[in-house]
Amino acid sequence: MAPRLKLFRTPIGFHDAYVAAPSQKAALEAWGADADLFARGIAERVDDPRLLAQAAEQPGTVIKHARGTAAEHLALAAKPMKATPSKAKGRVIPAKSPAKPRPRPSRKALDLAEQKLDEHRLSVEARIAELEDERARIGIQIAKLRKEGEVQAGKFQAAVDKARAKYEDALDQWRGQD
Repeated sequence: MAPRLKLFRTPIGFHDAYVAAPSQKAALEAWGADADLFARGIAERVDDPRLLAQAAEQPGTVIKHARGTAAEHLALAAKPMKATPSKAKGRVIPAKSPAKPRPRPSRKALDLAEQKLDEHRLSVEARIAELEDERARIGIQIAKLRKEGEVQAGKFQAAVDKARAKYEDALDQWRGQD
């Protein structure tokens, strides 16, 4: 069973674009819209049986109908237009004069925060560099101490070997007197 078709409309220039589709998503695809025109209030569902019958003959195909007469189009062409059709008989309503633009937001807080972050990173990197230098100095001291310790241990080992030899000689003499 084919899905039930609904009729949807959106303004395109001086025309209304109608499409018979099973859903809003399918209508948006038929119009080639990359944004949700329904959520923006630019597109709507229409309950006109005459238009639905015409559009249902070619589901998913966009059908254009002129909005107003050529004289109405020319009269409105000189006036700024709103992007949305009026709810009254599909006619376009002239837009109000543009409002004064709001001033650009200040970057002061962002710049200050970025400056503090940069200062913090530089401070951390400087402290790490100091500690790396200290580590290098300590490494040199450790290597020097190991070398001195090995030389000193060699002297102590020689003294131990000499004392052991002397003790073993004395022990041998002691055993020999038995």
